[in-house]
Amino acid sequence: MTTVLTPASPLTAADRCDRCGAQAYLRVVLASGGELLFCAHHGRKFEPELKKIAVEIQDETGRLSTTSASASDDER
Repeated sequence: MTTVLTPASPLTAADRCDRCGAQAYLRVVLASGGELLFCAHHGRKFEPELKKIAVEIQDETGRLSTTSASASDDER
């Protein structure tokens, strides 16, 4: 894979998985200039195929394991 010179903007709750509509945590930039968005589940499921066609994969699945600073002790 090659690196894109301009950093992609962070994914937000408004970014939805192209497969199921869940919140997207992966952005796959294609050589054609298009992009695909995937939730963590579908990103893992299609990872081998995506790596073959991607110019860049922006993976923000690490955010799923972090606890919000505003979370109460019961939520942690």
